[in-house]
Amino acid sequence: MAAAIRLAINGHEVTVYEKNESYGGKIASFVKDGFFFDTGPSLFTEPGNIEELFQLAGESCSAYLQYEKLPITCKYFFENNKQFTAYSNAEGFYPELQQFSGEDAIPVKQYLKNAAQLYNNAGGIFLNKSLHKRSTWLNKNIFSVIKITRVSYIFKTLSRYNRQKLKSPEVQQIFNRYATYNGSNPYKAPGMLSLIPHLEFNAGVYYPAGGMQKITDALFALAKKTGVHFHFNSPVQRIIHAEGKVEGVVVNNQNYFAHTVISNADIYITYKQLLRNDVKSQKVLKPERSSSALVFYWGMGKQFPQLDVHNILFAKDYFNEFNQLFRLKNISNDPTVYINITAKKDCTHAPAGKENWFVMINAPSNTGQNWEQITNTSRKNIIQKINAMLGEDIAPLIETETICDPITIEKNTGSFMGSLYGASSNSIFSAFLRHPNFSSFAKGLYCCGGTVHPGGGIPLCLKSAKITTEIMEADFRKHKHH
Repeated sequence: MAAAIRLAINGHEVTVYEKNESYGGKIASFVKDGFFFDTGPSLFTEPGNIEELFQLAGESCSAYLQYEKLPITCKYFFENNKQFTAYSNAEGFYPELQQFSGEDAIPVKQYLKNAAQLYNNAGGIFLNKSLHKRSTWLNKNIFSVIKITRVSYIFKTLSRYNRQKLKSPEVQQIFNRYATYNGSNPYKAPGMLSLIPHLEFNAGVYYPAGGMQKITDALFALAKKTGVHFHFNSPVQRIIHAEGKVEGVVVNNQNYFAHTVISNADIYITYKQLLRNDVKSQKVLKPERSSSALVFYWGMGKQFPQLDVHNILFAKDYFNEFNQLFRLKNISNDPTVYINITAKKDCTHAPAGKENWFVMINAPSNTGQNWEQITNTSRKNIIQKINAMLGEDIAPLIETETICDPITIEKNTGSFMGSLYGASSNSIFSAFLRHPNFSSFAKGLYCCGGTVHPGGGIPLCLKSAKITTEIMEADFRKHKHH
């Protein structure tokens, strides 16, 4: 939708074909027994990416979407009974951090300062530009970026980088978790990912009034306003191409001709099903798949004042959790549990005196495991973990339950193997291994979304739309002059 908006603003005629009955992809919601649930992403950072789209359209973002900064970024719970409330302001954050972990504030301040510097410099290139265009590398800022991108960010794993910068094992674990933001393993992913905490701890976490669905509602309304046409329940069967050029798409056995096509589908599906190119699709699968998720949507019969909007209950053995996920393609018996409760902000999201729990653990991509068995075991382990950390039995309080596993994710969103982010970042050069935002296979074919450059998650998908449309516009200009 973001790509469609940008192109429509630039005067192009844009039509969107969507396989599902509604817009938004992984961002969706449902109501069950009086409880409201966001189904997908639950963390909102960098609202500037959304604001920018409205500014370009000459519209006021606040007329479409209201959001506010959360006073608490996240609450963390550890197996040794330690707890940490990450306040969004520095005055609350550092004293609390020092008190809970004994970690001196100075190295953490320095860590976050480095993260901000890395984000603003390297991020400016790596996240906002195509890594596959010569113009990026001829940019005058590239030398300062290369200077700042020390060897340690690239050749050290995130976990090793964190061990060297931070003393407390708990604080290391908090910062290691950021590898999961693009479905990766902190014991293999590069130290470069240390820029991610900047978005939470320096820039802040926001809550869109009404829930995450409101973000896509706002984008859809803006897209309609800018003149984008939408066709729902219209899966694209094939991308038409001939002699190395795109000619349009096939939908409901009808040909629709266009000189340019953007595929937002999983890049593997784009090559395998839409382009029918087995060689290219196998190449896309070379890097290890990212992790998936197992989600329980629970309507809880009471309120839990000790929890906030975002909560993390950490595994005791973090290394084992990732070993199980990526090497053994399984879920450990002591998984890290994430609980999101929007009813803390929005009382209409649960009946009076109750709460809507979005309970998620990392899961491996689907390689044919017995998901029924894994789900049943994980459910027991999750409940046991929550009981121990909160000091009460939550099982009888679960009034309603819906479950989403990697198979459901693949079915609903077209993510191959249920991988949330396509390829993982479990290698040093992973940033360069993501598929570019254009295809060398067919002229006029472009790619955006979470499985291509720069990656998954709301901010990066919005950046992906920007990079893709910028490349397209540059190509249009080039062809005009020829």
